[in-house]
Amino acid sequence: MKRESLIKLTKYILDFMFFGGIIITGTLPFTMKLLGNYFDKIKENYGELVIIYFVLGIAAVVIIRELRKIFKTVIDKNCFVMENVISLNKMFKWSFFIVLMSIVRSIVYLTVALGVVILVFIIAGLFSKVLAFVFEQAIEYKEENDLTI
Repeated sequence: MKRESLIKLTKYILDFMFFGGIIITGTLPFTMKLLGNYFDKIKENYGELVIIYFVLGIAAVVIIRELRKIFKTVIDKNCFVMENVISLNKMFKWSFFIVLMSIVRSIVYLTVALGVVILVFIIAGLFSKVLAFVFEQAIEYKEENDLTI
């Protein structure tokens, strides 16, 4: 796959995830009510689950928004900027917020997949933090190089 094609595909996926996440998060009260008709545990804990999933949905949308900001710098071919370091650090914090909220969620509604979600967001958070360090170092090298020219 060509670089430009991969960039366009990734942009469309991020856009779809961002706007889809907003729609899904906004319609949670209705979809959880519908799912409550099929799953007793959801029906029993409707209010708590709507609140928990709403907060998790907002956190996920914020992470995707930060990814979209970073991706714009990739499209503009100007990746090594401090805004990306800030976005990566925000993604680190929001990932661990999702981990904490998922642990809270386990008190109300425990599933086998929850362990996977927690592990994925721990890895994503740590990866974001390490990338923030890498980008920060690259920016320092870039600025030093700009000064020598």
